[in-house]
Amino acid sequence: MDASFGASNLVIFIACLLFSVGVHEAMHAFTSHWLGDTTASDEGRLTLNPLKHLDLYTSILLPVILILSGLPPFFAAKPVPFNPMRVKYDEFGAALIGIAGPLTNLSLAALAALVYRAFGGSISDGFIEILGTFLSLNVALFVFNMIPFPPLDGSRLLYAFAPEPVQKVMYQIEMGGFMSIFIFIMIFLYTGLGQIVLNIDNAIIRFLVG
Repeated sequence: MDASFGASNLVIFIACLLFSVGVHEAMHAFTSHWLGDTTASDEGRLTLNPLKHLDLYTSILLPVILILSGLPPFFAAKPVPFNPMRVKYDEFGAALIGIAGPLTNLSLAALAALVYRAFGGSISDGFIEILGTFLSLNVALFVFNMIPFPPLDGSRLLYAFAPEPVQKVMYQIEMGGFMSIFIFIMIFLYTGLGQIVLNIDNAIIRFLVG
Protein backbone atom coordinates (compact mmCIF):
# COMPACT_ATOMS: atom_id res chain seq x y z
CA MET A 1 0.00 0.00 0.00
CA ASP A 2 1.49 3.33 -1.00
CA ALA A 3 1.77 6.48 1.07
CA SER A 4 -1.46 7.89 -0.37
CA PHE A 5 -3.38 5.48 1.85
CA GLY A 6 -3.90 8.01 4.63
CA ALA A 7 -6.15 8.49 7.62
CA SER A 8 -9.26 9.26 5.56
CA ASN A 9 -8.78 6.10 3.47
CA LEU A 10 -8.38 4.08 6.64
CA VAL A 11 -11.58 5.49 8.13
CA ILE A 12 -13.48 4.66 4.93
CA PHE A 13 -12.04 1.16 4.90
CA ILE A 14 -12.93 0.47 8.54
CA ALA A 15 -16.48 1.80 8.09
CA CYS A 16 -17.00 -0.40 5.01
CA LEU A 17 -15.46 -3.35 6.81
CA LEU A 18 -17.69 -2.96 9.87
CA PHE A 19 -20.81 -2.88 7.74
CA SER A 20 -19.81 -5.62 5.28
CA VAL A 21 -18.55 -8.16 7.80
CA GLY A 22 -21.50 -7.43 10.08
CA VAL A 23 -24.03 -8.11 7.31
CA HIS A 24 -22.04 -11.19 6.23
CA GLU A 25 -22.26 -12.73 9.69
CA ALA A 26 -25.87 -11.66 10.18
CA MET A 27 -26.85 -13.56 7.04
CA HIS A 28 -25.26 -16.71 8.44
CA ALA A 29 -27.44 -16.25 11.52
CA PHE A 30 -30.63 -15.45 9.58
CA THR A 31 -30.14 -18.45 7.29
CA SER A 32 -29.52 -20.76 10.24
CA HIS A 33 -32.67 -19.47 11.92
CA TRP A 34 -34.65 -19.90 8.68
CA LEU A 35 -33.46 -23.52 8.53
CA GLY A 36 -34.77 -24.25 12.01
CA ASP A 37 -31.82 -23.68 14.35
CA THR A 38 -32.22 -21.02 17.05
CA THR A 39 -28.65 -21.20 18.40
CA ALA A 40 -27.55 -17.92 16.82
CA SER A 41 -30.73 -16.21 18.00
CA ASP A 42 -30.27 -17.54 21.54
CA GLU A 43 -26.76 -16.03 21.62
CA GLY A 44 -27.82 -12.63 20.33
CA ARG A 45 -26.34 -13.03 16.86
CA LEU A 46 -29.59 -12.67 14.91
CA THR A 47 -28.90 -8.98 14.33
CA LEU A 48 -27.45 -6.56 11.78
CA ASN A 49 -25.50 -4.82 14.54
CA PRO A 50 -21.87 -5.35 13.41
CA LEU A 51 -20.51 -5.02 16.93
CA LYS A 52 -22.21 -8.32 17.82
CA HIS A 53 -20.27 -10.13 15.09
CA LEU A 54 -16.82 -8.53 15.07
CA ASP A 55 -13.62 -9.50 16.78
CA LEU A 56 -11.23 -6.61 17.50
CA TYR A 57 -8.10 -8.50 16.49
CA THR A 58 -9.15 -10.63 13.50
CA SER A 59 -11.88 -8.35 12.11
CA ILE A 60 -10.19 -4.96 12.43
CA LEU A 61 -6.53 -4.91 13.45
CA LEU A 62 -5.32 -7.85 11.34
CA PRO A 63 -6.74 -6.71 7.96
CA VAL A 64 -5.67 -3.09 8.56
CA ILE A 65 -2.10 -4.15 9.37
CA LEU A 66 -1.97 -6.41 6.31
CA ILE A 67 -3.29 -3.69 4.00
CA LEU A 68 -0.89 -1.07 5.38
CA SER A 69 1.90 -3.61 4.78
CA GLY A 70 0.85 -4.05 1.14
CA LEU A 71 -0.28 -7.63 1.73
CA PRO A 72 -3.59 -9.28 0.75
CA PRO A 73 -6.12 -8.71 3.55
CA PHE A 74 -7.32 -11.55 5.76
CA PHE A 75 -10.70 -11.06 7.46
CA ALA A 76 -12.25 -13.10 10.23
CA ALA A 77 -15.24 -12.35 12.43
CA LYS A 78 -16.60 -14.28 15.37
CA PRO A 79 -18.08 -17.46 13.87
CA VAL A 80 -21.85 -17.63 14.02
CA PRO A 81 -22.76 -20.69 16.09
CA PHE A 82 -25.21 -23.24 14.78
CA ASN A 83 -26.22 -26.77 15.69
CA PRO A 84 -26.01 -29.01 12.59
CA MET A 85 -28.33 -31.50 14.29
CA ARG A 86 -31.12 -28.89 14.29
CA VAL A 87 -30.64 -27.57 10.76
CA LYS A 88 -32.89 -28.78 7.95
CA TYR A 89 -31.37 -30.69 5.03
CA ASP A 90 -28.35 -31.93 7.02
CA GLU A 91 -25.02 -31.12 5.31
CA PHE A 92 -26.78 -29.23 2.52
CA GLY A 93 -28.43 -27.00 5.10
CA ALA A 94 -25.03 -26.35 6.67
CA ALA A 95 -23.70 -25.53 3.19
CA LEU A 96 -26.49 -22.97 2.72
CA ILE A 97 -25.56 -21.37 6.03
CA GLY A 98 -21.91 -21.30 4.98
CA ILE A 99 -22.36 -19.66 1.59
CA ALA A 100 -25.04 -17.19 2.76
CA GLY A 101 -22.38 -14.79 4.02
CA PRO A 102 -20.11 -14.72 0.94
CA LEU A 103 -23.08 -14.53 -1.44
CA THR A 104 -24.34 -11.54 0.52
CA ASN A 105 -20.98 -9.83 0.02
CA LEU A 106 -21.11 -10.55 -3.70
CA SER A 107 -24.62 -9.06 -3.83
CA LEU A 108 -23.43 -5.92 -2.01
CA ALA A 109 -20.53 -5.60 -4.47
CA ALA A 110 -22.92 -5.96 -7.41
CA LEU A 111 -25.18 -3.28 -5.93
CA ALA A 112 -22.23 -0.91 -5.55
CA ALA A 113 -21.22 -1.60 -9.17
CA LEU A 114 -24.75 -0.83 -10.37
CA VAL A 115 -24.70 2.50 -8.53
CA TYR A 116 -21.33 3.33 -10.07
CA ARG A 117 -22.41 2.39 -13.58
CA ALA A 118 -25.64 4.36 -13.26
CA PHE A 119 -24.35 7.49 -11.52
CA GLY A 120 -20.55 7.37 -11.77
CA GLY A 121 -20.38 10.40 -14.05
CA SER A 122 -22.46 12.63 -11.79
CA ILE A 123 -21.24 11.90 -8.25
CA SER A 124 -18.31 13.36 -6.35
CA ASP A 125 -14.83 11.89 -6.27
CA GLY A 126 -15.19 11.30 -2.54
CA PHE A 127 -18.30 9.18 -2.98
CA ILE A 128 -16.67 7.27 -5.84
CA GLU A 129 -13.77 6.48 -3.48
CA ILE A 130 -16.19 5.15 -0.87
CA LEU A 131 -18.06 3.17 -3.50
CA GLY A 132 -14.82 1.69 -4.86
CA THR A 133 -13.61 0.70 -1.41
CA PHE A 134 -16.97 -0.88 -0.59
CA LEU A 135 -17.07 -2.79 -3.88
CA SER A 136 -13.48 -4.05 -3.66
CA LEU A 137 -13.83 -5.06 -0.03
CA ASN A 138 -16.99 -7.06 -0.60
CA VAL A 139 -15.50 -8.84 -3.60
CA ALA A 140 -12.48 -9.71 -1.44
CA LEU A 141 -14.73 -11.03 1.32
CA PHE A 142 -16.65 -13.15 -1.18
CA VAL A 143 -13.59 -14.68 -2.87
CA PHE A 144 -11.57 -15.29 0.27
CA ASN A 145 -14.40 -16.83 2.26
CA MET A 146 -15.30 -19.18 -0.58
CA ILE A 147 -11.89 -20.85 -0.37
CA PRO A 148 -12.78 -24.43 0.72
CA PHE A 149 -10.35 -24.58 3.64
CA PRO A 150 -11.83 -25.20 7.11
CA PRO A 151 -13.12 -23.17 8.85
CA LEU A 152 -13.74 -20.75 5.95
CA ASP A 153 -17.28 -20.65 4.60
CA GLY A 154 -16.39 -22.42 1.36
CA SER A 155 -15.50 -25.53 3.33
CA ARG A 156 -19.18 -25.97 4.26
CA LEU A 157 -20.03 -26.29 0.60
CA LEU A 158 -17.22 -28.82 0.11
CA TYR A 159 -18.40 -30.82 3.14
CA ALA A 160 -21.79 -31.31 1.45
CA PHE A 161 -20.30 -32.95 -1.65
CA ALA A 162 -16.95 -34.41 -0.57
CA PRO A 163 -16.57 -38.16 0.07
CA GLU A 164 -16.28 -39.28 3.67
CA PRO A 165 -12.43 -39.63 3.71
CA VAL A 166 -12.09 -36.00 2.58
CA GLN A 167 -14.65 -34.91 5.16
CA LYS A 168 -12.61 -36.61 7.91
CA VAL A 169 -9.45 -34.76 6.86
CA MET A 170 -11.34 -31.46 6.77
CA TYR A 171 -12.77 -32.15 10.20
CA GLN A 172 -9.30 -32.76 11.62
CA ILE A 173 -8.08 -29.48 10.11
CA GLU A 174 -11.04 -27.63 11.58
CA MET A 175 -10.39 -29.14 15.01
CA GLY A 176 -6.93 -27.57 14.86
CA GLY A 177 -8.58 -24.26 15.69
CA PHE A 178 -6.30 -21.23 15.73
CA MET A 179 -3.25 -23.26 14.67
CA SER A 180 -5.00 -24.32 11.46
CA ILE A 181 -5.98 -20.71 10.79
CA PHE A 182 -2.41 -19.54 11.45
CA ILE A 183 -0.96 -22.13 9.07
CA PHE A 184 -3.46 -21.12 6.41
CA ILE A 185 -2.59 -17.43 6.81
CA MET A 186 1.08 -18.28 6.27
CA ILE A 187 0.22 -20.30 3.15
CA PHE A 188 -2.02 -17.49 1.93
CA LEU A 189 0.58 -14.76 2.43
CA TYR A 190 3.79 -16.49 1.38
CA THR A 191 2.75 -18.67 -1.55
CA GLY A 192 1.12 -17.94 -4.86
CA LEU A 193 -2.35 -18.37 -3.35
CA GLY A 194 -2.53 -14.74 -2.30
CA GLN A 195 -1.78 -13.55 -5.83
CA ILE A 196 -4.32 -15.98 -7.30
CA VAL A 197 -6.97 -14.61 -4.95
CA LEU A 198 -6.07 -11.03 -5.92
CA ASN A 199 -6.30 -11.92 -9.61
CA ILE A 200 -9.77 -13.41 -9.08
CA ASP A 201 -10.79 -10.31 -7.10
CA ASN A 202 -9.67 -8.04 -9.93
CA ALA A 203 -11.41 -10.14 -12.58
CA ILE A 204 -14.73 -10.01 -10.69
CA ILE A 205 -14.38 -6.24 -10.13
CA ARG A 206 -13.72 -5.66 -13.84
CA PHE A 207 -16.75 -7.79 -14.71
CA LEU A 208 -19.03 -5.93 -12.30
CA VAL A 209 -17.89 -2.44 -13.23
CA GLY A 210 -17.86 -3.17 -16.96
